[in-house]
Amino acid sequence: MINIDDFKKVEIKIGKIISAEKIPEGDKLLKLVVDFGSEIRQIMSGIAVSFPDPTVLVGREMPFVTNLETRILLGYESQGMIIAASGENGPVLIHPATEVPPGSMIK
Repeated sequence: MINIDDFKKVEIKIGKIISAEKIPEGDKLLKLVVDFGSEIRQIMSGIAVSFPDPTVLVGREMPFVTNLETRILLGYESQGMIIAASGENGPVLIHPATEVPPGSMIK
């Protein structure tokens, strides 16, 4: 269990995916380029199995954790983490019911 102060440290923002591509070095990883309004970030995500055609993600708005330390995954820098639910057949992506500006904070 974490307390509310720990939870408040997590920065979750809506990002708009501007490109998505499978990387040849890994079966599970997609390289997402995401617009957060004031900045563009590269985020690696292990959702490739659920999205054989990653271009279907382009233009979609989703929540991302944006204050994680940068990580290197299979040689690619990841500057955040997409938030997804666990479904029976793999990750299920979450999105706002209506369009919001990229960079909007989740509170």
